[in-house]
Amino acid sequence: MTLLKSDIALENELFKSVYEKTPDYIKSLDLMNFDNEGEFSFILKKAHLLPYDSVENPEGLNLEEWFAGYAKEAKVSTAGIRGPQNILYPQDTRFPINLVGIVLATLAKALVAVDKYPNKRIVKVAGCEVRYNSKLFLDAIARIQAANGIETLVPEGRKTIPIWLASFLAFKLDLLGGEYITSSHGISVKNATKDLNSQGSQYLPEESMEFVNKIQEIFDLVRKNGSYEIKIAAKNNPLINEKTMAVIDDGVDLYVDYLKSGVAKDVNLDLIKSFNEKIIIENVGGSAYRTLSRVLKKLSIEDKFDWFNTEEDPFFHSIGKYDITPKGEKAFYDYSVDATVLAKRSDGTKYFPVIETLHYDKKLVEYPIGTVVLITDPDHDRLTITQTESVDRIPELENLGVDYIKLTDKSILTVFTANQAFLLLMDFWAKQLKIEGLWDNHPRFMIKTTASALSWDEWAAKNGVNVVNVPVGFKEIANIMKKVELKLKTSPNSDVIIDDVFGNSINLGINPRLVFAGEESGGMIMGTEDLIKSQNGRLAVAMREKSATEAIIVASALVAKLADDGIYLSQYLDNVFNDNNIIGRFDTRVDIAYYNESEPDINKLKEAKVEGETLRTKNDMFYLSLAIAKRKGLISIEDIKSILNDKFAQDGLNFDNLKSVKFVGDGTYLEFDDKYIEIRPSGTDAKTKAYGGGLNKADIEKYAGVLGNYSGDRTELHIKLVDEGIYNSCKDLAMDYYLAFVDKDANNELFEIPEYKF
Repeated sequence: MTLLKSDIALENELFKSVYEKTPDYIKSLDLMNFDNEGEFSFILKKAHLLPYDSVENPEGLNLEEWFAGYAKEAKVSTAGIRGPQNILYPQDTRFPINLVGIVLATLAKALVAVDKYPNKRIVKVAGCEVRYNSKLFLDAIARIQAANGIETLVPEGRKTIPIWLASFLAFKLDLLGGEYITSSHGISVKNATKDLNSQGSQYLPEESMEFVNKIQEIFDLVRKNGSYEIKIAAKNNPLINEKTMAVIDDGVDLYVDYLKSGVAKDVNLDLIKSFNEKIIIENVGGSAYRTLSRVLKKLSIEDKFDWFNTEEDPFFHSIGKYDITPKGEKAFYDYSVDATVLAKRSDGTKYFPVIETLHYDKKLVEYPIGTVVLITDPDHDRLTITQTESVDRIPELENLGVDYIKLTDKSILTVFTANQAFLLLMDFWAKQLKIEGLWDNHPRFMIKTTASALSWDEWAAKNGVNVVNVPVGFKEIANIMKKVELKLKTSPNSDVIIDDVFGNSINLGINPRLVFAGEESGGMIMGTEDLIKSQNGRLAVAMREKSATEAIIVASALVAKLADDGIYLSQYLDNVFNDNNIIGRFDTRVDIAYYNESEPDINKLKEAKVEGETLRTKNDMFYLSLAIAKRKGLISIEDIKSILNDKFAQDGLNFDNLKSVKFVGDGTYLEFDDKYIEIRPSGTDAKTKAYGGGLNKADIEKYAGVLGNYSGDRTELHIKLVDEGIYNSCKDLAMDYYLAFVDKDANNELFEIPEYKF
């Protein structure tokens, strides 16, 4: 029960706050001790399902309430089942992510797998990044799976690997799937499990519900019998397989071979090798370094990079951390490690709170103007691209809509949104394929989320690339890949036709190849010319998880090329806009957080989250009900214009040029003549996200800000024109529409467990 100490003052404040607000009965919990390296059991009791009461139920863990929240998130989660945890006392079941919950979920997934594949050698991979308690959770997952006869490949010493490597190995080695512990670029006190299926992609909701239902079965047995024994295998159980990962160097050699068939061709590597300066990799959290450094070395380009933050640190080197909230309150506050997050100071000026804590005004002082810094997150799937430029470039940057921060009197740091950065990368990669004479060998297509840039669609149209739009979340992108692959397999000489989430049928042509797949939040991947083959012969157009490594290689080659030409990345962006006649050059994203996620008092946190979820849902339903009513033919676009003009004219918004309002799987998409605005409730927290793209940056920022921050209160005209039954049922109807989109032409081929050679 002693207080954990840190050399970092702000982290100490976090520890102190968590310690003081954790009750003694939580501190003294001893439910399962994973320091015990031998076999042991945890007896789940009926009392554990009910709330704690010091007199009536001193063993209460309130698991029924935990499970209700967990099951709810499993239905809608876009990137694993995320939540805050008690970083000091991981058995604290008051928090969504806790050791007991991890054990229950792992057991349920194991039981589902054993039911599906009786008497088979079931093998999965498990990995983690650097967050608090991640290695404990990894150990628990491996030992629970071993106790249920499932073999788990883990890095030697349970060391960190990126999410994309776990995903790659699940596909490449034909494993049943994997478990990965991360909360991506989220705040330090958050954690999550990303469940990977046999394709290496994240579970779709129906896959998650299989194990959620299994947890319910376990709880039913506990209620009936009074208890349920959960066995935990010994730490050295032979089914916990570190040897295979050691032999294949965590799969790095396999991954490098894959890269060489795609973005790491000589046409890119030769450019990087010729570069005479240094590209900086900002290694937030430190955990990307262990794998990425090996990849760069095997590609013989490691000497072209300098590194910031190579030491692994669950506090993420204090990046994004403050001792004051956005409202000016004195409290620990975490902006996450998303470098593109924008905030406003009290005087209304915008700034990058995460980048401010990277201290580039000092760290980049010895580097020349033009230095590129590539910022990657702890699980190494997202990338933010920045570059130092001269202050003389400010007018041009403002015309382009590229944000920047001042470093010195002579230099600034340009910060590209993923929408801008990835437009550069897809354009450059297309040119590289053309240089190699490969471009015309196949029809080309792109998969993107609806919340991503209009400029991507415009670029694609100009370059003969077909676009499939999907809801937010990389699992949605992977689902389209699998649909394409099924058609390639069953009808190899026919046009591949895929429906997008807008309801359009997109003809990708005969034997198409993916040129780019990505989302505005910083995740992307690129395909290969030859279909990727697993060891047992499965074929894929691309890997199932976003990879900052792929982005880094393409970005580095582009940087080297532009250095030869003597131009900045921002100038290349301008060229791409002009060469492709792109009109929708600007984009924005507004994140509305309804509470302080870093609040260590779980009761306050839960209360604030519930209130925040109510606000988030009201905002969502105001727009969603319009889209659903329009889809059902109950209101017209003119009715919607009237409702929105009636409410928002006072804010200076005008909807006369609104063309359509559509539900796009997880949000409401408003299409205008000159822009789009998407309002989307977060699938992982009490937040609203408002996206915009169009011809005028100030215009889309205004619309996104006003619509995203609206309370959601129904106006008289909304009540008059939108049937109350449609309003109240719009969330359920939306889920039905979403599942219909996911299921149409779905690749539901059963996974067959092969004879493994390891």
